[in-house]
This record gives sequence, C-alpha cells and structure tokens, in this order.
Amino acid sequence: MTIPLMPKATAVWLIDNTVLTFEQIGDFCGLHALEIQGIADGEVAVGIVGLDPVGNGQLTAEELKRCEADNNARLHLSKSAVPIIRRPTKGARYTPVSKRQDRPDAIAWLLRNHPELTDSQVQKLLGTTKDTITKIRDRAHWNIQNIKPRDPVSLGICSQTELTNAVEIAEAREIKRREREAKSNPKAAVTDEPSADTAETVDAPLAAEPAEDAATEDEPVEASPAEPEAESVFAGFGEKQSDTTAS
Repeated sequence: MTIPLMPKATAVWLIDNTVLTFEQIGDFCGLHALEIQGIADGEVAVGIVGLDPVGNGQLTAEELKRCEADNNARLHLSKSAVPIIRRPTKGARYTPVSKRQDRPDAIAWLLRNHPELTDSQVQKLLGTTKDTITKIRDRAHWNIQNIKPRDPVSLGICSQTELTNAVEIAEAREIKRREREAKSNPKAAVTDEPSADTAETVDAPLAAEPAEDAATEDEPVEASPAEPEAESVFAGFGEKQSDTTAS
C-alpha cells in the first residue's frame, strides 16, 4: 500500500483539521488506529508539526470531503503525488556517509587485487571519483599514510555479487582484446622452442669437435728437422775441444 510522505506529520494535520476517524487516518497514513489515538492524546509524535496533504498535492479536497461524509470510506492518494524513485543505472553509486571514510581503503584493495578493473568500474562499485582513484594509485592522496587496503565487501560498500560481476566483465574484455591482437598480428605469436632444423644446425659443429680432437691425439708427433742438426753441431764442438786439450 502506498502511504503519503511524512505519515506522522500528515496524521497530526488530519487529526487537528478534519473529522476523520482514527481508522480512516491510520489506514491512509499506514499507522495503527491505536497509534493515531496516541498522537491525538499527545503521547506519540510529540513536537511533530502537521503537514497538509491537500496543500502539497497528496490529497484532493474532494477526496477529503467524501471520506468525512462517510466513516466507512477510505482516502486515496492523488496519482500525480506518488513519487517514482528509481535507482540510477549509470554513474557512481550512492555511498552512505558512514561508509565514505572507508572508500580510500576499498579503492586501494581493488587496485592491488583486481588491477584488471577499469577506473569507471571502480567508480561504479564504490561511488567514488576518478581523481581519487588516480591519487591513490600514484600515492598522492593526502591521507595515503593511513590508507590500508580492505575488502569493500567486508566494509559493506558493495556486495560480493556486484564485485564478481565486475571482475568477470573485466576478464572477458581482456580475453577479447588478446584475441583481436592475435588476429591482427599472427606472426607475433612465436614460441621460444627452437625448431628441429635449427637444433641440428646448432649441434652439428659441437658434434664434429670431439672427432677432430681424437684425430689429433692419434697422430704421432714428428720431430722438427732442426733438432738433429743441433745435436751434431754440439757433438763436433766437444770433439774439437778435447783435441785441443790433449795437444
């Protein structure tokens, strides 16, 4: 059932300015008849100023007169007076005042644990601004020394479902980006493992080296032709010296 704005204030005005029954006023304001009686006796809603529902467009004068004439009739709100409240689907979400001091900690947690999230996603999850996100990322925030990364779900700033959905969207976007890059530049995807031909080319010189070394070890070492001549020269020199001494 739709009730008027500020129901107790509206009830105070109806009690003071109409001849409606407690049941009629209670049904219109969404309150129990005993509570309406307590307001009339001054025991409930003490100090509340009455609000005229006819003056603010929530009730017509004709509707009020109709119900005053019939105690069994019930008041109905004017259709134009019923507000339509819709939660915004775009932009940053509303964060209660009690939670706003925890937003820097939640931003730091998301930047550390979910870097795949874009700034716009963080803005929507936490109800913050891009400037604040940039300052915390660059450690230029005025209170950066006291910021401690904390899970926004545990802080009550966002739900686990909202965080999970945002992460899944970011991961899907990253997969699509990689697929586009692979299609636009297929030659860039080169593996680090060498091919079979390359491996044989690289290993061929290494395999030939031991054979060369083995052949070198088996060959006999030939004496240089100068060595025998040197021995004969020294031998003759000894004989001439001995002949001189004997003479």
